[in-house]
Amino acid sequence: MSAVPRLATSAVGQLRAAIGEAFRGRSEVLDLALAAVLSGGHLLVQDVPGVGKTTLASALASALGGRFARVQCTPDLLPSDLTGVNVLDRETGQFTFRPGPLFAHVVLADELNRTSARTQSALFEAMDEGQVTVDGTTHPLPRPFVVLATQNPFDHHGTYPIPESQFDRFAVQLSLGYPTREDERALLRRGAVRPLARRVLDPDGWLGLLAEAERVVVPPMVEDYLLDLVAATRRGGRISRGVSTRGAQALYRVVRGIALLRGRGFAIPEDVREVAVPVLGHRVVARAAEAGAAAIAGVLDEMPAPS
Repeated sequence: MSAVPRLATSAVGQLRAAIGEAFRGRSEVLDLALAAVLSGGHLLVQDVPGVGKTTLASALASALGGRFARVQCTPDLLPSDLTGVNVLDRETGQFTFRPGPLFAHVVLADELNRTSARTQSALFEAMDEGQVTVDGTTHPLPRPFVVLATQNPFDHHGTYPIPESQFDRFAVQLSLGYPTREDERALLRRGAVRPLARRVLDPDGWLGLLAEAERVVVPPMVEDYLLDLVAATRRGGRISRGVSTRGAQALYRVVRGIALLRGRGFAIPEDVREVAVPVLGHRVVARAAEAGAAAIAGVLDEMPAPS
């Protein structure tokens, strides 16, 4: 099994340290967020307001480098407010394209479920294909490209349900939870200031880390374990609709990302167990009142990892 190059290990360590200086929260949350980014996927953070969702997303964006855009989602936000518009140039009489905030390396969509499904759908093409189409013309987005979205719980006033197809575009969904007592003490002493993480990478360095993640080896034994887990979600029982092939692909990529984060050039079964719930929990429909995350955790309990 190959080892991760020292340069990549150093960059990952610097990313974790830089984000940790700005975001006071559980280390496992930060690791899962970084694994999502290293997999080339998008990240959705769901929790009550005021527990650090935007702080985490902003810290990730600052440390990763590149162009950054923040969109505050509201009910009156239009798709063109994200993608951009064609504007008539009075001097030439020609239409020119004015890019929207999606034309950045890191896009923070804050409180995504406060905007309508029509506007949420404007993200589909961007997140899937790295491009947007306006008035029949396709415009490529910068590379690398990641959407970091936050959402409030569905029972909060003024929220719209996120379509299941939109959920499927996010590699990982996280819930931050409340901070520990000592973290909250530090936040009280910090006051209202929201520090930005220091910049660690530029777009080329970020692309280099993505390439390293793609070189992580997933042994056949780990592949079989991953496929068995996906198949188990499709057999009924506690889950009425199982994981799609897109979900299996996302799990495969995030497993590579967490292995790289752990300093390994190969994946192990424990990597699958560590990321399965945040990668698959929002992609399944559970029976009765059981949440998707709990259903995936139950399947994992029934499937011991291969030795």
